[in-house]
Amino acid sequence: MVAPVLTRIAAGLTGKAITLFARIVTAPRAIWAGIEPVPMQRVYYANHTSNGDFVLIWTVLPAMLRRRTRPVAALDYWLAKPLRAFIGRDVFNAVLIDRRPDQRVEDPVTLMAQALDEGSSLILFPEGLRNMTDAPLMPFKSGLFHLATQRPEVDLVPVWISNLNQIMPKGEIVPLPLVCTLTFGAPLHLQPGEEKQAFLDRASTALLALRSEGQA
Repeated sequence: MVAPVLTRIAAGLTGKAITLFARIVTAPRAIWAGIEPVPMQRVYYANHTSNGDFVLIWTVLPAMLRRRTRPVAALDYWLAKPLRAFIGRDVFNAVLIDRRPDQRVEDPVTLMAQALDEGSSLILFPEGLRNMTDAPLMPFKSGLFHLATQRPEVDLVPVWISNLNQIMPKGEIVPLPLVCTLTFGAPLHLQPGEEKQAFLDRASTALLALRSEGQA
């Protein structure tokens, strides 16, 4: 009984420390361009250039939203080491998805839908992997479409993250201080009869449209 209590205390303190560190290093600035930060259930979907992406989105959310928002993260990465497991599972309460289809025992979309049914909001990255290309976005995987199909009433909110790939370049341990901007756009929903590729193209276009606002 004592161990779970200590774990919760440690997780709470670690979450506050990570939030403070992120704010000091990146001075994150949230631009609510298409939606207000009100206590509604949402799926925040964003571009993906760094392992720190979901931390920044989580950090700029008001506390009332942060407490009920869970990142969708790679199980094979976050459970690979004890410290990562503690941060991913206990600090952020991440919905952990196994990216290895041959070893997967639970359907990723089912796990995300269950988290929504429990009242959580989600942070996810439709590109799947970090974008290391010169293109602003990689093609979206189908997960966002399938989640929208299963829970069409939930707002899908695009979030463009600017500068984080310069703050935390791949392979670097020490972040470079730089202002990071997160632009929240208007919510999307799956339209009746909308085909998968048409929906993914529309969601990608909505996200890209926020890029210029975040760089302004």
